[in-house]
Amino acid sequence: EEYGCFSNFSSHGFELDGLYWSTSEHYFQAQKFVGTPHVEQIRLVKTPKDAARMGRERTRPLRQDWEQVKDDIMRQAVLCKFQTHTDIRDILLSTNNVEIVENSPIDFYWGCGADGSGKNILGKILMEVRDILHHTYRVY
Repeated sequence: EEYGCFSNFSSHGFELDGLYWSTSEHYFQAQKFVGTPHVEQIRLVKTPKDAARMGRERTRPLRQDWEQVKDDIMRQAVLCKFQTHTDIRDILLSTNNVEIVENSPIDFYWGCGADGSGKNILGKILMEVRDILHHTYRVY
């Protein structure tokens, strides 16, 4: 899909915090467990689906400030991904000022939810990153 790169499961790796991350999903899920061996376990799993599953396992010790920092962590990962890859940066910039919606019927936080009443936080972050990139990488 043309906009598949907007997904945190897209295969667009990047370096952040001195480590290589296969996907933004790997990075995001691992950050839930900073300071524990779980970070490296999640970083090294093969697929973003596995990273997501591991990050949702409540047998792991979720960092206490997670609810306060999760949006900034997602923003950092998404920005780094689009700064790293010219091809997908161009796709994001090509959306100009169009509203970006994470069309997830099951996610009312990161997505729009089944009835459109979700917070669409990932869509908003993608639009923020687009604004940052637009000011950094002029399109002529």
